[in-house]
Amino acid sequence: MNESTHLFVGELLGTMMLILFGDGVVAGVLLKRSKAESSGWIVITAGWAFAVMCGIFVARAFGGTGALNPVAPLIALVFNKADPMQMSLAIAGEFVGAFIGAVLVFLHYGPHWRETHDSGTKLSVFCTGPAIRRPISNFISEFIGTFVLVFVAESILAGKIAPGFDPAYIGMVVWAIGLSLGGTTGYAINPARDFSPRLAHTILPIPGKGTSDWGYAWIPIFGPIAGGLAAGGLFKLLT
Repeated sequence: MNESTHLFVGELLGTMMLILFGDGVVAGVLLKRSKAESSGWIVITAGWAFAVMCGIFVARAFGGTGALNPVAPLIALVFNKADPMQMSLAIAGEFVGAFIGAVLVFLHYGPHWRETHDSGTKLSVFCTGPAIRRPISNFISEFIGTFVLVFVAESILAGKIAPGFDPAYIGMVVWAIGLSLGGTTGYAINPARDFSPRLAHTILPIPGKGTSDWGYAWIPIFGPIAGGLAAGGLFKLLT
């Protein structure tokens, strides 16, 4: 495979793992008759942190950057004049990988969907939603969460602190965001993480699934994009 194919495959596989572990822990906590049922927010935020770390490891092993998030290639395009074709392939890989990861979660928890009667709970396994639906406030939450993610991740990478350990450090950043800032919207902080699993929810034959709430979907797409670009721009300006 050439470099472009490696980039696409790496980001696809890494983001697939991100969603398999991330949506997987949500399913374990929320779905009925799971052994992890009702284990709580701490478990969910920890699961997502480990999901990020594992996803980065996998993506890099197969030639990806380990971004797992379309916001990073967009920042590279806007501020670092990265190759548009390369960044487009990375973004495509991330969206496709997130969809595959969501399908795997659906398959893994097969009998639990029918045991779970609340349609909103089933949707929450796949994508984010606000604790209090206020579009402007929800947008601000996603903006701030992604700003923090990008700004701290850039600081970790620029500081070259214990090279090779940055996947674990970035996972810790995601854990911190979930614990401190995630309670408002469920901290998508990644357009692919929300859009592709929401699409999977729409398509998959989930018993009693209800609506996929596409009216909210613009917030976890454009909030992270705006917050990430703001953080990338400020970091570049200050350094």
